[in-house]
Amino acid sequence: MAFPFRLFMPDCRSAFRELLPFLSIPNRYDIVRMAVFIVFCGMAFVPTRALAQDSNSPAAQQETSPAGMRMDIHMPTNVDQQNKLQLPSPHEGSGTGWQPASVAGPEWMWMRGGWMLMAHGVIFTDYNQQGGPRGEGKAESVNWGMLMEQHQLGKGTILFRQMFSAESLTSPHPGFPELFQTGETYHGEPLVDHQHPHNVFAELSLFYTVPLAKKLSWEFYGGPSAEPALGPVTYIHRASAAELPLAPLSHHLQDSTHTSFGVVTTGFIIDRVKLEASAFNGHEPNEERWSIQLAGLDSWSTRASVAPTRNWAAQYSIGRLEHPEALEPGDQLRQTASIEYNRPLDTGSWATTLVWGRVHEFATDTNVSATNLNGYLLESTLNFRRRNYAFSRLELVDKDELFPEAPVHPAYRIGAYTFGAERDLMQRGITQDRSWRLGLGADVTVYSKPAVLDATYGNYPVSFQIFLRLRPGGTDQRHTH
Repeated sequence: MAFPFRLFMPDCRSAFRELLPFLSIPNRYDIVRMAVFIVFCGMAFVPTRALAQDSNSPAAQQETSPAGMRMDIHMPTNVDQQNKLQLPSPHEGSGTGWQPASVAGPEWMWMRGGWMLMAHGVIFTDYNQQGGPRGEGKAESVNWGMLMEQHQLGKGTILFRQMFSAESLTSPHPGFPELFQTGETYHGEPLVDHQHPHNVFAELSLFYTVPLAKKLSWEFYGGPSAEPALGPVTYIHRASAAELPLAPLSHHLQDSTHTSFGVVTTGFIIDRVKLEASAFNGHEPNEERWSIQLAGLDSWSTRASVAPTRNWAAQYSIGRLEHPEALEPGDQLRQTASIEYNRPLDTGSWATTLVWGRVHEFATDTNVSATNLNGYLLESTLNFRRRNYAFSRLELVDKDELFPEAPVHPAYRIGAYTFGAERDLMQRGITQDRSWRLGLGADVTVYSKPAVLDATYGNYPVSFQIFLRLRPGGTDQRHTH
C-alpha cells in the first residue's frame, strides 16, 4: 500500500517548508489547509513503503534486534547507567519529568548512522457534548506528534525533541468545549468552559546528560519551546491519561507550563533522586498558536524527583511565575506534588497518577487579599487483553474565573468525575513495531458544584465524548534506556 507522504526524519524540515505558503492564506481554517496540516503532524506515525524498503537493507538489518526492535547495542555510558539503576527513560516523560521506568510508550524506534530515531503521537477525532445550559456539542480533533533524535556526544548523550500540534486548525471556536474549564484567552476575552488548543510548536528542545561518577549524572535541558522543571509529567504524555482526549480541569494549577517559550534547566541525578532548577519565560502563550513568543527568562522553578523502583515515580516542585495571565497583572507561586504508578501486566498495563497543585495569586491591589487555588487529581488507565482499556479521572479543583465579568471573583470548588472505555479495532502496519492502532472509545463526566451555580450550569449537567483514536502500535518491549 502506497502513502502520499513519507516517514523519514530528514524530510520533515522540507515538508514543513512546503506547508509554509499555506500559513499565509487569510482564512486559516480552510478545509484543504486543515487536511494538509493534519497529515504533516501525522507523518510521525504513518508507515510508508519507503521505510519498509529501507528496513530491508543490509545496514538496517544489522541494526535490528531479533525481536524486530531497532536498538543500538553500543549505547552511551550514561544510558548504561540507567539500565543498571533502572531509572525512568527520558523518552517517556515530558521535559525532564520522570514517569515510572516500566512505562512502555507506543512509539516507533530505529537506528540510522549512530542516531536513535523515535516517533510517536496521537490523533483523537471525536464528538464532544458538554451538558447543561452552558454546554454545547462539537466535532473536533485533539492531536499531537513528536519526533526525537538521540546520539552520543562526548561521554554523554544528546536528545533532540520536536513536538507539533494541529489543534489550532482542528479545534472549534473558541476552543474545545469543556464545562468549568478556564485559562488563556480568545479574541482578547477570558476563555471559560473551553480548553484552548495547543501550539503548533509545542516543543523544540535539546536534552543533554553526562555521567560524572558511578551514581551521579549532570543534565542540561532547554529550548525556545520547552517545559521547565515544574509539575508532574504533563497530562499529554502521562500513561494514566493516554485514553483521555480532554485536558484536566486542574491543568492550569498543575502542568500548564509544559509549553513555555524560553526554558533553561540544569540538575543532577544522584542514584535514584533528581534535583533540578529552571529559569523560564513565565508568560502563557498568546492566541497566535503558530508562533514562538520568546521573552526574558523572568520566572524560576525547582523540582525534586525520586524513582524508588521501576514501577514508581514521585516529585515535588515549586516555582514563581511572573505575570503568567495575559489579562491579570499579578504573579503566581505554584506548588505541585505527584505520585505515579505503573504495573506491567502479561497482556497490558495499569497506570495511575495522583496529583496536587496549588497556585498562590499575589494581590496587586491593597484592597484585595491574595488567594490560594487548589487542584486534586486521580486518574487511572487499565489496558487489559492488549486491545481493551478502562479509564477514569476524578478531580476536585478551585475555580475563580467562571464569571470574568463579575466585580468579584470567589473561588468555587468543582468536582469532575470521568469514566470511559475503549477498544482497539485494528492494528495495521508493515511489522508490529511499524504499525498503527485504531481504537473506538467513549467517556461520560458528571459533576459536583456549589448550589449557587445551578442557575448557570444546571442542577445535574452530564457530558460525554465518542471518539476514534489513532496512534503508533509500538512494541510490547519496555524501555530500559
